[in-house]
Amino acid sequence: MHCKIGTVLLLLYVDDIIVTGSHTALISEIIDELGKEFAMKDLGSLHFFLVIEVTYFTGGIHLNQSKYATELLAKTGMALAKPISTPLAQKHGLQEAVDDPVDASLYNSVVGSLQYLTLTRLDIAHAVNLARQFMQSPNNTHYQVVKRILRYVKGTTEYGLRILSQSPFRLYGFSDADWEECPMTRRSTTGYNVYLGANCISWTSKKQHIVARFSAKAEYRALASTTAEMTWITYILNDIGVHLKTVPTLFYDNLSALYMTVNPVMHARTKHVEMDYHFVREKVVSGQLVTRFVRSKDQLADIHTKALTKQMFAGFRSKLGVVTTPLTSLRGSVEEVDHDKDKSELDNHSYNVL
Repeated sequence: MHCKIGTVLLLLYVDDIIVTGSHTALISEIIDELGKEFAMKDLGSLHFFLVIEVTYFTGGIHLNQSKYATELLAKTGMALAKPISTPLAQKHGLQEAVDDPVDASLYNSVVGSLQYLTLTRLDIAHAVNLARQFMQSPNNTHYQVVKRILRYVKGTTEYGLRILSQSPFRLYGFSDADWEECPMTRRSTTGYNVYLGANCISWTSKKQHIVARFSAKAEYRALASTTAEMTWITYILNDIGVHLKTVPTLFYDNLSALYMTVNPVMHARTKHVEMDYHFVREKVVSGQLVTRFVRSKDQLADIHTKALTKQMFAGFRSKLGVVTTPLTSLRGSVEEVDHDKDKSELDNHSYNVL
């Protein structure tokens, strides 16, 4: 709702409501009016919503599902399991695994619970996405991978998504595709992270719907998916009265795909990606999107498309904003300060292909 005083946003889920806005008096007025029409109770500042705990610290909030994660570990008998540093082994061999079948209902229940945990734990999104692909006929190897994810969660129950209140107000994203990642279906995996300032606000790890005969097709499909997501976020921001002062920027590590966004001469040789080509190129030509190159070792979307070494995984996890509660972790506070510095350094190593 917009008015002369300010803007108020209301999020309703069944019988739970979050009300926020730009003016405290206006928020109070809305809550009073709602109280006159409905039987409701004002619980004050937000601390818990749909099993997501909100912790406040100087300069932002920390969203975590530590209670939910602890209950999940107890439910699956993994509360005393030995923690591990990554949720997925680099050579997991999930697709080719042939092993004894396991109870599909149990497997589906655990994987479904892990999927809900990705609301604040985007660092396990790729591993959970892989596990979800075998829900129809899971075997023991698949379940061992699920147990590995739980072991990783065991050592990181206090981790959650950090949201900073003060950071450069710009929209940018990292996109990547792992061509023919699945050896059985030969479908590629799309992964992206979209940031608003220093905060990661949207992410995905998803197998593409079709088989890409060329790596360029898989790469360009990932570009188009990320572009669509960033366009949608721009519309949402405009609807709530927030307007970007800079053009959204999309970082990619494939120069061929980036050149295709600005070079119309290449169109005749890329008819197999015609629809995605026109969509992304239209955004670039109209000035609604800027594409920039990023080195592969700085491609943050890699965490959503492939298994990484524990050093790379830990570094990317920190840059995604998945950290421990800043109030109880000195390391978390250091990561908050260094986050924008990392982004600044990344920009210095990137260049615009336009």
